[in-house]
Amino acid sequence: MKPWVWLAAGLVIGADWLRRSLLAGVRMKELEDLTSPKWDRLPDREPLPSVTVVVPAKNEESNIEQCLRSLVTQDYAQLSVCAIDDRSSDNTGAIMDRLQREFSERLRVIHITELPPGWLGKTHAMWSGASQTNSEWILFTDGDIFFRRDALRRALAYAEAVHRDFLMLFPKMIMKGFGEKMVLSFFALTSILLVRPWNVKDRSSKAFVGAGSFNLIRRSGYEELGTYKALRMEVVDDLMLGKTAKDQGLATDCAMAHDLVSVRWAQGAFGVVRNLQKNLFSMMRFSWALAAGAAVAALIYHVFPWIAIFVAPGITKVGFALAVLGIVLLYARVAPIFEVSPWFCLTHPVAALLFIYALLNSALSSLIHGGVQWRGTTYSLEQIQASNLESRREGEERRRNRSAAYTGPERRKSQPSF
Repeated sequence: MKPWVWLAAGLVIGADWLRRSLLAGVRMKELEDLTSPKWDRLPDREPLPSVTVVVPAKNEESNIEQCLRSLVTQDYAQLSVCAIDDRSSDNTGAIMDRLQREFSERLRVIHITELPPGWLGKTHAMWSGASQTNSEWILFTDGDIFFRRDALRRALAYAEAVHRDFLMLFPKMIMKGFGEKMVLSFFALTSILLVRPWNVKDRSSKAFVGAGSFNLIRRSGYEELGTYKALRMEVVDDLMLGKTAKDQGLATDCAMAHDLVSVRWAQGAFGVVRNLQKNLFSMMRFSWALAAGAAVAALIYHVFPWIAIFVAPGITKVGFALAVLGIVLLYARVAPIFEVSPWFCLTHPVAALLFIYALLNSALSSLIHGGVQWRGTTYSLEQIQASNLESRREGEERRRNRSAAYTGPERRKSQPSF
């Protein structure tokens, strides 16, 4: 490769890395920290808004008791919890029943024994739980999440104060072991570059978020987006709930939870890879072209600069050095927000290679199994794609109807401005 090509490539990659990392370092500070003293209060309205926490779980006997206890003991009065035992083959259902007897005023348990056609297990469990409640707010979470006692109160105080319809919280990732910290640090920090969470509350931006740990949505908004029926075959349903809320014009936002919400997402570096098996290819909408493009982009942006510092000729190393500097600055400025060491910047290219492996493994797994295999059930790729195409068409129709509802001057005047 000619020296001018090295120089041009390095300068383009280096300038882009510096721009992105400096932007993230500045703009991430705009996210609200819900552990701040100012949110240590109740929502400023009477009566207090009611909230139901919907917790689906399949074979979560090791986590479900701690999760449910952390929810039923929340210091918020207008709270109920709906736990769904989704065809578990372990003691998950029995643990739920025991806790329901202990906390009968707050906890309700639903047992699902069969999965109807046209649904993924988790989305059906979410829909089943939400459809049997009538609270003003719904929190969708997972059975391995742990909540500090004031988590719901603070989240509702914030959501009501800033007039949001959808709120996602970044949880504290419980990380044990070098490999686990290395890979999760990479995913957390590079996701910021792609998602741009500081833009989520901007209605003119397409930025969106969603997380299985904490998706809080106003019931009226949940009904507007078509409930979980609109996501019935979405593999990454938590992310798509946030996207659909944004697409439907709801007021969306995200905030930092720190120890208000905690999760041990995976054990070890390859535990992360295994957990991503069902997610990554579906995030590419099951497109081999997108998966290949993402793998190549990861090589160019996250691995190549570290190699080029040593192999690029002479002065052409400068651009790649700037790229590495951008990576180091990203970790230095943003990693402490997620309570990880900035020194993991040195493992960035290794973690990137593991990401590429996880992406290709996800794609190959879908090819080998003819669909997505998760927790003992295989979901046909053709069925997923056909259902999601139908759901997107339904979503487009809802958006058109929503827009038509605000065409008159009286409706435009009454539409809230946040």
